[in-house]
Amino acid sequence: MADETAKPTTAAGAMGDSEAADRERARALAERYRYEFVDLRNVHLDVDLLRSTPVDLMFRYNFVPLGVAGDALEIAMADPSDLVAVDEVSALLDRPLVIKVAAEEDLNALLKKSEASQRVLDEATEGFRLALIREDESGDETITIEKITQEESSPIIRLVDTIVFTALARRASDIHIETGASEVLVKYRVDGSLGQAMDPIAKEHHATIISRIKVMSELDISEKRVPQDGRFKTRYKGRSIDFRVSIMPSTHGEDAVIRILDKESINEEFRSLNLDVIGFADRELRLFRRYINEPYGMVLVTGPTGSGKTTTLYGALMEIRNEEDKIITIEDPVEYQIQGITQIPVNEKKGLTFARGLRSILRHDPDKIMVGEIRDM
Repeated sequence: MADETAKPTTAAGAMGDSEAADRERARALAERYRYEFVDLRNVHLDVDLLRSTPVDLMFRYNFVPLGVAGDALEIAMADPSDLVAVDEVSALLDRPLVIKVAAEEDLNALLKKSEASQRVLDEATEGFRLALIREDESGDETITIEKITQEESSPIIRLVDTIVFTALARRASDIHIETGASEVLVKYRVDGSLGQAMDPIAKEHHATIISRIKVMSELDISEKRVPQDGRFKTRYKGRSIDFRVSIMPSTHGEDAVIRILDKESINEEFRSLNLDVIGFADRELRLFRRYINEPYGMVLVTGPTGSGKTTTLYGALMEIRNEEDKIITIEDPVEYQIQGITQIPVNEKKGLTFARGLRSILRHDPDKIMVGEIRDM
Protein backbone atom coordinates (compact mmCIF):
# COMPACT_ATOMS: atom_id res chain seq x y z
CA MET A 1 0.00 0.00 0.00
CA ALA A 2 2.81 2.38 0.92
CA ASP A 3 4.61 1.57 -2.34
CA GLU A 4 1.51 2.28 -4.43
CA THR A 5 0.95 5.71 -2.92
CA ALA A 6 4.59 6.55 -3.55
CA LYS A 7 4.40 5.96 -7.32
CA PRO A 8 2.68 9.20 -8.42
CA THR A 9 5.21 11.24 -6.44
CA THR A 10 8.08 9.41 -8.12
CA ALA A 11 6.59 10.02 -11.59
CA ALA A 12 6.11 13.72 -10.89
CA GLY A 13 9.63 13.90 -9.55
CA ALA A 14 10.96 12.26 -12.72
CA MET A 15 9.10 14.80 -14.87
CA GLY A 16 10.53 17.65 -12.82
CA ASP A 17 14.02 16.13 -13.14
CA SER A 18 13.61 15.99 -16.92
CA GLU A 19 12.67 19.68 -17.13
CA ALA A 20 15.53 20.62 -14.80
CA ALA A 21 17.98 18.57 -16.90
CA ASP A 22 16.71 20.30 -20.05
CA ARG A 23 17.37 23.70 -18.50
CA GLU A 24 20.83 22.62 -17.34
CA ARG A 25 21.66 21.47 -20.88
CA ALA A 26 20.48 24.85 -22.20
CA ARG A 27 22.63 26.69 -19.62
CA ALA A 28 25.67 24.60 -20.61
CA LEU A 29 24.98 25.26 -24.30
CA ALA A 30 24.69 29.01 -23.67
CA GLU A 31 27.95 29.03 -21.74
CA ARG A 32 29.72 27.00 -24.43
CA TYR A 33 28.70 29.34 -27.25
CA ARG A 34 28.91 32.46 -25.06
CA TYR A 35 25.26 33.40 -25.33
CA GLU A 36 22.93 34.60 -22.59
CA PHE A 37 20.63 31.96 -21.06
CA VAL A 38 17.00 33.03 -20.58
CA ASP A 39 14.43 31.24 -18.41
CA LEU A 40 11.21 31.56 -20.41
CA ARG A 41 9.10 30.82 -17.34
CA ASN A 42 9.96 34.29 -16.05
CA VAL A 43 9.74 36.21 -19.34
CA HIS A 44 6.80 38.40 -20.33
CA LEU A 45 6.54 38.39 -24.12
CA ASP A 46 5.82 41.55 -26.12
CA VAL A 47 2.43 40.93 -27.79
CA ASP A 48 3.05 43.49 -30.56
CA LEU A 49 6.40 41.90 -31.35
CA LEU A 50 4.73 38.49 -31.56
CA ARG A 51 2.09 39.86 -33.92
CA SER A 52 4.75 41.30 -36.23
CA THR A 53 6.73 38.03 -36.44
CA PRO A 54 5.54 35.47 -39.04
CA VAL A 55 3.96 32.57 -37.18
CA ASP A 56 5.11 29.84 -39.54
CA LEU A 57 8.73 30.95 -39.02
CA MET A 58 8.45 30.65 -35.24
CA PHE A 59 7.12 27.11 -35.49
CA ARG A 60 9.48 26.05 -38.29
CA TYR A 61 12.68 27.28 -36.64
CA ASN A 62 11.50 26.88 -33.03
CA PHE A 63 12.18 30.36 -31.66
CA VAL A 64 10.31 33.23 -30.00
CA PRO A 65 11.10 36.97 -30.28
CA LEU A 66 12.01 38.57 -26.95
CA GLY A 67 12.69 42.21 -27.76
CA VAL A 68 14.46 44.73 -29.98
CA ALA A 69 18.01 45.97 -29.45
CA GLY A 70 18.67 48.80 -31.91
CA ASP A 71 18.26 47.32 -35.40
CA ALA A 72 18.58 43.77 -34.12
CA LEU A 73 15.87 41.39 -32.98
CA GLU A 74 16.47 39.43 -29.77
CA ILE A 75 15.24 35.84 -30.06
CA ALA A 76 15.30 32.78 -27.81
CA MET A 77 16.12 29.43 -29.39
CA ALA A 78 17.11 26.00 -28.10
CA ASP A 79 20.05 25.26 -30.42
CA PRO A 80 22.37 28.23 -31.10
CA SER A 81 24.79 25.90 -32.93
CA ASP A 82 22.30 25.57 -35.82
CA LEU A 83 23.90 28.36 -37.85
CA VAL A 84 21.87 27.53 -40.96
CA ALA A 85 18.63 28.15 -39.05
CA VAL A 86 20.02 31.38 -37.55
CA ASP A 87 21.07 32.66 -40.99
CA GLU A 88 17.73 31.72 -42.56
CA VAL A 89 15.70 33.44 -39.83
CA SER A 90 17.88 36.55 -40.12
CA ALA A 91 17.49 36.58 -43.92
CA LEU A 92 13.74 35.96 -43.84
CA LEU A 93 13.15 38.67 -41.23
CA ASP A 94 15.68 40.94 -42.98
CA ARG A 95 17.36 42.06 -39.78
CA PRO A 96 20.33 41.03 -37.59
CA LEU A 97 19.64 38.75 -34.62
CA VAL A 98 20.76 38.70 -31.01
CA ILE A 99 20.64 35.05 -29.93
CA LYS A 100 19.67 33.93 -26.44
CA VAL A 101 19.40 30.30 -25.36
CA ALA A 102 16.30 28.77 -23.74
CA ALA A 103 15.35 25.25 -22.68
CA GLU A 104 13.68 23.37 -25.53
CA GLU A 105 10.77 22.15 -23.38
CA ASP A 106 10.05 25.69 -22.20
CA LEU A 107 10.24 26.95 -25.78
CA ASN A 108 7.85 24.28 -27.08
CA ALA A 109 5.42 24.89 -24.23
CA LEU A 110 5.48 28.62 -24.91
CA LEU A 111 4.89 28.19 -28.65
CA LYS A 112 1.99 25.83 -28.04
CA LYS A 113 0.20 27.46 -25.14
CA SER A 114 1.19 31.09 -24.86
CA GLU A 115 0.24 34.18 -26.81
CA ALA A 116 2.38 32.86 -29.69
CA SER A 117 -0.02 29.99 -30.16
CA GLN A 118 -2.97 32.31 -29.72
CA ARG A 119 -1.39 34.52 -32.38
CA VAL A 120 -1.68 31.59 -34.84
CA LEU A 121 -5.38 31.27 -34.12
CA ASP A 122 -5.98 35.03 -34.25
CA GLU A 123 -4.26 35.37 -37.62
CA ALA A 124 -6.20 32.45 -39.05
CA THR A 125 -9.51 33.70 -37.75
CA GLU A 126 -8.96 37.23 -39.05
CA GLY A 127 -7.34 36.62 -42.41
CA PHE A 128 -7.84 33.06 -43.56
CA ARG A 129 -10.84 31.61 -45.35
CA LEU A 130 -10.78 28.10 -46.74
CA ALA A 131 -11.19 28.27 -50.51
CA LEU A 132 -12.84 24.91 -51.13
CA ILE A 133 -12.34 23.36 -54.55
CA ARG A 134 -15.33 21.56 -56.06
CA GLU A 135 -15.72 19.60 -59.29
CA ASP A 136 -18.24 20.91 -61.81
CA GLU A 137 -20.41 18.68 -63.99
CA SER A 138 -17.65 18.19 -66.58
CA GLY A 139 -15.29 16.96 -63.87
CA ASP A 140 -13.10 20.09 -63.98
CA GLU A 141 -12.00 21.71 -60.75
CA THR A 142 -13.30 25.17 -59.92
CA ILE A 143 -12.39 27.26 -56.89
CA THR A 144 -15.38 28.50 -54.95
CA ILE A 145 -14.98 30.68 -51.90
CA GLU A 146 -18.23 30.07 -50.09
CA LYS A 147 -20.82 32.81 -50.41
CA ILE A 148 -20.53 35.58 -47.89
CA THR A 149 -23.56 35.12 -45.68
CA GLN A 150 -24.33 35.48 -42.03
CA GLU A 151 -23.38 31.85 -41.65
CA GLU A 152 -19.87 32.57 -42.88
CA SER A 153 -19.24 34.81 -39.90
CA SER A 154 -20.15 31.94 -37.57
CA PRO A 155 -17.44 31.39 -34.94
CA ILE A 156 -17.61 27.63 -35.56
CA ILE A 157 -16.83 28.04 -39.29
CA ARG A 158 -13.89 30.28 -38.39
CA LEU A 159 -12.78 27.78 -35.75
CA VAL A 160 -12.76 24.82 -38.19
CA ASP A 161 -10.95 26.91 -40.83
CA THR A 162 -8.46 27.90 -38.14
CA ILE A 163 -7.88 24.27 -37.09
CA VAL A 164 -7.11 23.32 -40.72
CA PHE A 165 -4.95 26.40 -41.38
CA THR A 166 -2.88 25.90 -38.23
CA ALA A 167 -2.36 22.21 -39.08
CA LEU A 168 -0.98 23.26 -42.48
CA ALA A 169 1.26 25.89 -40.87
CA ARG A 170 2.64 23.28 -38.44
CA ARG A 171 3.09 20.72 -41.25
CA ALA A 172 0.82 18.17 -39.59
CA SER A 173 -0.09 14.95 -41.43
CA ASP A 174 -3.40 14.40 -39.59
CA ILE A 175 -5.97 16.35 -37.58
CA HIS A 176 -7.78 14.41 -34.83
CA ILE A 177 -10.99 15.75 -33.29
CA GLU A 178 -11.77 13.59 -30.25
CA THR A 179 -14.94 13.79 -28.19
CA GLY A 180 -14.89 13.27 -24.44
CA ALA A 181 -17.59 13.32 -21.78
CA SER A 182 -17.37 17.09 -21.26
CA GLU A 183 -14.95 18.50 -23.86
CA VAL A 184 -13.64 18.19 -27.41
CA LEU A 185 -9.90 17.76 -27.98
CA VAL A 186 -8.11 18.83 -31.17
CA LYS A 187 -4.81 17.06 -31.85
CA TYR A 188 -2.24 17.22 -34.65
CA ARG A 189 0.10 14.46 -35.78
CA VAL A 190 3.42 16.14 -36.56
CA ASP A 191 6.45 14.02 -37.53
CA GLY A 192 4.59 10.91 -36.40
CA SER A 193 3.79 12.17 -32.89
CA LEU A 194 0.25 13.08 -31.79
CA GLY A 195 -0.04 16.17 -29.62
CA GLN A 196 -2.76 18.49 -28.39
CA ALA A 197 -3.15 21.49 -30.69
CA MET A 198 -5.10 23.91 -28.52
CA ASP A 199 -7.07 24.18 -25.30
CA PRO A 200 -10.07 21.82 -25.01
CA ILE A 201 -13.30 23.08 -26.63
CA ALA A 202 -16.61 23.02 -24.74
CA LYS A 203 -18.71 19.93 -25.52
CA GLU A 204 -21.69 22.10 -26.52
CA HIS A 205 -19.87 23.03 -29.76
CA HIS A 206 -19.11 19.42 -30.73
CA ALA A 207 -22.14 18.75 -32.97
CA THR A 208 -21.65 22.03 -34.88
CA ILE A 209 -17.94 21.37 -35.48
CA ILE A 210 -18.61 17.86 -36.83
CA SER A 211 -21.50 19.15 -38.96
CA ARG A 212 -19.22 21.82 -40.46
CA ILE A 213 -16.62 19.17 -41.37
CA LYS A 214 -19.38 17.03 -42.93
CA VAL A 215 -20.62 19.96 -45.02
CA MET A 216 -17.09 20.64 -46.28
CA SER A 217 -16.71 16.93 -47.18
CA GLU A 218 -20.23 16.67 -48.70
CA LEU A 219 -21.32 14.02 -46.18
CA ASP A 220 -24.77 13.38 -44.66
CA ILE A 221 -25.08 15.66 -41.62
CA SER A 222 -28.23 13.86 -40.41
CA GLU A 223 -26.48 10.46 -40.17
CA LYS A 224 -24.71 10.11 -36.83
CA ARG A 225 -24.77 6.36 -36.14
CA VAL A 226 -22.54 4.92 -38.87
CA PRO A 227 -19.00 5.77 -40.05
CA GLN A 228 -18.71 8.11 -43.04
CA ASP A 229 -15.75 8.86 -45.32
CA GLY A 230 -15.38 11.94 -47.49
CA ARG A 231 -12.87 14.42 -48.82
CA PHE A 232 -12.38 18.05 -49.71
CA LYS A 233 -9.70 20.18 -51.35
CA THR A 234 -8.45 23.64 -50.62
CA ARG A 235 -5.72 26.01 -51.77
CA TYR A 236 -2.92 26.97 -49.41
CA LYS A 237 0.01 29.20 -50.43
CA GLY A 238 -0.86 28.72 -54.11
CA ARG A 239 -1.03 24.94 -54.12
CA SER A 240 -3.93 22.48 -54.05
CA ILE A 241 -4.11 20.24 -50.97
CA ASP A 242 -6.33 17.18 -50.56
CA PHE A 243 -7.99 16.26 -47.26
CA ARG A 244 -9.44 12.83 -46.53
CA VAL A 245 -12.10 12.86 -43.84
CA SER A 246 -13.25 9.93 -41.68
CA ILE A 247 -16.15 10.36 -39.24
CA MET A 248 -16.59 7.62 -36.62
CA PRO A 249 -19.31 7.31 -33.92
CA SER A 250 -17.99 6.81 -30.37
CA THR A 251 -19.51 6.57 -26.90
CA HIS A 252 -19.47 10.35 -26.38
CA GLY A 253 -20.40 11.38 -29.94
CA GLU A 254 -18.71 11.44 -33.33
CA ASP A 255 -14.93 11.67 -33.74
CA ALA A 256 -13.27 12.98 -36.90
CA VAL A 257 -9.84 12.36 -38.39
CA ILE A 258 -8.68 14.49 -41.32
CA ARG A 259 -5.67 13.22 -43.29
CA ILE A 260 -3.71 15.99 -45.05
CA LEU A 261 -2.26 15.04 -48.45
CA ASP A 262 0.10 17.74 -49.68
CA LYS A 263 0.96 16.52 -53.18
CA GLU A 264 3.73 19.04 -53.77
CA SER A 265 5.72 17.99 -50.71
CA ILE A 266 5.04 14.33 -51.61
CA ASN A 267 6.37 15.01 -55.13
CA GLU A 268 9.63 16.30 -53.63
CA GLU A 269 9.97 13.15 -51.50
CA PHE A 270 9.15 10.75 -54.35
CA ARG A 271 11.31 12.38 -57.01
CA SER A 272 14.47 10.58 -55.84
CA LEU A 273 12.65 7.59 -54.34
CA ASN A 274 14.01 4.06 -54.74
CA LEU A 275 13.77 0.84 -52.76
CA ASP A 276 17.25 1.26 -51.27
CA VAL A 277 16.17 4.23 -49.12
CA ILE A 278 12.92 2.71 -47.79
CA GLY A 279 14.58 0.74 -45.01
CA PHE A 280 14.15 -2.94 -45.89
CA ALA A 281 16.65 -5.44 -44.51
CA ASP A 282 18.96 -6.88 -47.20
CA ARG A 283 17.21 -10.27 -47.39
CA GLU A 284 13.70 -8.75 -47.65
CA LEU A 285 14.92 -6.25 -50.24
CA ARG A 286 16.33 -9.05 -52.42
CA LEU A 287 13.07 -11.03 -52.16
CA PHE A 288 10.89 -7.98 -52.85
CA ARG A 289 12.95 -7.01 -55.89
CA ARG A 290 12.68 -10.56 -57.22
CA TYR A 291 8.89 -10.64 -56.79
CA ILE A 292 8.14 -7.26 -58.40
CA ASN A 293 10.14 -8.27 -61.47
CA GLU A 294 8.32 -11.58 -61.96
CA PRO A 295 6.22 -11.71 -65.17
CA TYR A 296 3.23 -13.23 -63.30
CA GLY A 297 1.81 -13.20 -59.77
CA MET A 298 0.73 -10.70 -57.14
CA VAL A 299 2.57 -8.74 -54.47
CA LEU A 300 0.46 -7.51 -51.54
CA VAL A 301 1.71 -4.58 -49.45
CA THR A 302 -0.17 -4.36 -46.14
CA GLY A 303 0.18 -2.47 -42.88
CA PRO A 304 -1.42 0.17 -40.64
CA THR A 305 -1.91 3.84 -41.53
CA GLY A 306 1.36 5.67 -42.05
CA SER A 307 3.49 2.51 -42.18
CA GLY A 308 4.81 3.26 -45.68
CA LYS A 309 2.60 1.21 -48.04
CA THR A 310 2.25 3.94 -50.68
CA THR A 311 5.94 4.85 -50.46
CA THR A 312 6.90 1.19 -50.94
CA LEU A 313 4.60 0.80 -53.95
CA TYR A 314 5.88 3.98 -55.59
CA GLY A 315 9.45 2.87 -54.92
CA ALA A 316 8.65 -0.44 -56.67
CA LEU A 317 7.07 1.38 -59.64
CA MET A 318 10.09 3.68 -60.00
CA GLU A 319 12.30 0.59 -60.11
CA ILE A 320 10.37 -1.59 -62.60
CA ARG A 321 9.20 1.05 -65.09
CA ASN A 322 10.71 0.73 -68.55
CA GLU A 323 9.77 1.40 -72.17
CA GLU A 324 8.86 -2.23 -72.92
CA ASP A 325 6.20 -2.74 -70.22
CA LYS A 326 2.74 -1.17 -70.07
CA ILE A 327 2.19 -0.23 -66.41
CA ILE A 328 -1.23 1.05 -65.25
CA THR A 329 -2.22 2.17 -61.75
CA ILE A 330 -5.59 2.96 -60.19
CA GLU A 331 -5.27 5.09 -57.07
CA ASP A 332 -7.34 7.14 -54.64
CA PRO A 333 -5.96 9.74 -55.11
CA VAL A 334 -2.98 9.76 -57.51
CA GLU A 335 -0.36 11.07 -55.07
CA TYR A 336 2.59 11.36 -57.46
CA GLN A 337 2.63 11.43 -61.24
CA ILE A 338 5.26 9.12 -62.75
CA GLN A 339 6.36 9.65 -66.34
CA GLY A 340 5.74 6.66 -68.60
CA ILE A 341 3.04 5.12 -66.39
CA THR A 342 -0.73 5.36 -66.97
CA GLN A 343 -2.32 6.47 -63.68
CA ILE A 344 -6.09 6.49 -63.13
CA PRO A 345 -7.69 8.44 -60.23
CA VAL A 346 -10.77 6.90 -58.60
CA ASN A 347 -13.89 9.03 -58.96
CA GLU A 348 -16.76 7.40 -57.07
CA LYS A 349 -19.21 10.23 -57.88
CA LYS A 350 -18.83 9.44 -61.57
CA GLY A 351 -18.96 5.68 -60.94
CA LEU A 352 -15.23 5.03 -61.41
CA THR A 353 -14.52 2.68 -58.50
CA PHE A 354 -11.52 0.40 -58.01
CA ALA A 355 -13.56 -2.60 -59.23
CA ARG A 356 -14.88 -0.89 -62.37
CA GLY A 357 -11.52 0.65 -63.14
CA LEU A 358 -9.76 -2.70 -62.76
CA ARG A 359 -12.11 -4.34 -65.28
CA SER A 360 -11.32 -1.59 -67.81
CA ILE A 361 -7.58 -1.74 -67.11
CA LEU A 362 -7.48 -5.42 -68.06
CA ARG A 363 -8.75 -4.51 -71.54
CA HIS A 364 -5.79 -2.16 -72.03
CA ASP A 365 -3.26 -4.99 -72.33
CA PRO A 366 -1.18 -4.11 -69.23
CA ASP A 367 2.02 -5.91 -68.24
CA LYS A 368 1.81 -4.74 -64.63
CA ILE A 369 -1.00 -3.20 -62.56
CA MET A 370 -0.87 -1.33 -59.26
CA VAL A 371 -4.18 -1.18 -57.33
CA GLY A 372 -4.24 1.36 -54.50
CA GLU A 373 -6.77 -0.42 -52.26
CA ILE A 374 -8.52 -3.81 -52.07
CA ARG A 375 -10.68 -3.15 -49.01
CA ASP A 376 -14.06 -4.14 -50.43
CA MET A 377 -15.58 -7.17 -52.23
